[in-house]
Amino acid sequence: MDSNLKRSLLLENFQNPTNRGLIDDKSYIKINTNNESCIDELDIMIKIEDNLIKDMRFDGEACAISTSTASVMIKTLIGKTVDEALNIINNYQNMINEKEYNENIIGEAIIYNEIYKQPNRKKCALLPWDGIKEVLTQYKS
Repeated sequence: MDSNLKRSLLLENFQNPTNRGLIDDKSYIKINTNNESCIDELDIMIKIEDNLIKDMRFDGEACAISTSTASVMIKTLIGKTVDEALNIINNYQNMINEKEYNENIIGEAIIYNEIYKQPNRKKCALLPWDGIKEVLTQYKS
């Protein structure tokens, strides 16, 4: 994917993020994620029924990278089983951390495959994904 398309997708997900805005619904699990070294602080809500991710939402103040990755993550994970989602998350984290990963399963999140070139942005790109991984891992146990 060329850099202009990546930039366009990143900006689209930042300016018009998927499922931005929290709701008052006790059937969702909510987690707060934050980056102590910058302004990034996102609340993420996830609804899991019968081991399937039915819905996700987020809100908060964050940079373009964190906001856009939250949007992309939501589009990527809704409709997946918990195990499928964890596999996708693990591959995404590996990509960000310059480890081996399967690019065929991370979908649109491939647009962040060169974020490692900006080490100070890795935490921004991982923030929402790390939070949801924590929720899903606890859900499984």
